[in-house]
Amino acid sequence: MRTTPWPARSGALVLREPRPGDAAQLVALRNDPVANRFMLRTHVDPDAYAREWASIPDSDTDYSCTAELDGRLAGLGFLDVTDGLGQPGMPQHTQGVIGYMLRPDLVGRGLGTALARGLLTAAFDVLRLRRVTASCNADNIASVRVLEKIGMRREHHGIEDSWHADLGWVDGYQYAVLDREWAAARPVR
Repeated sequence: MRTTPWPARSGALVLREPRPGDAAQLVALRNDPVANRFMLRTHVDPDAYAREWASIPDSDTDYSCTAELDGRLAGLGFLDVTDGLGQPGMPQHTQGVIGYMLRPDLVGRGLGTALARGLLTAAFDVLRLRRVTASCNADNIASVRVLEKIGMRREHHGIEDSWHADLGWVDGYQYAVLDREWAAARPVR
């Protein structure tokens, strides 16, 4: 039986596992041209995407979640447990990757920060990961602010390192935070 970090509250949001009834809303959000402006894939196949989300509760590595605000879908959060570069003897399942999307009408209200913070809380406090990374398009100023606000440090600036379906070659940033940094930055409970 897998340990799940959901449901959890983060700010005004409730983060929870996806349910079968969420599929249409998740596909609509993921394919919304305003919401996915900075995603490298600007369109996903609706059936394949719905199947991906339906398989999350059975996954050993995918802890992605939906975010609700006042009982309505507000966004989605990605949390994948990954292994490192495969060095011999390296402990398994110690690293993670996060990402997030919000409905466009909810941007600018601190909900992206709450969602990202909730993903890190799950990664470190429940899944006991050692290191978490996140990437964003260098022109995505809102995500840059969110990642820095939650205590992640920019480790990499890739010049034209990613192909965007509409924009061509774009710069990308990669952020990271270690469990000990996360623990040191949190207030004493």
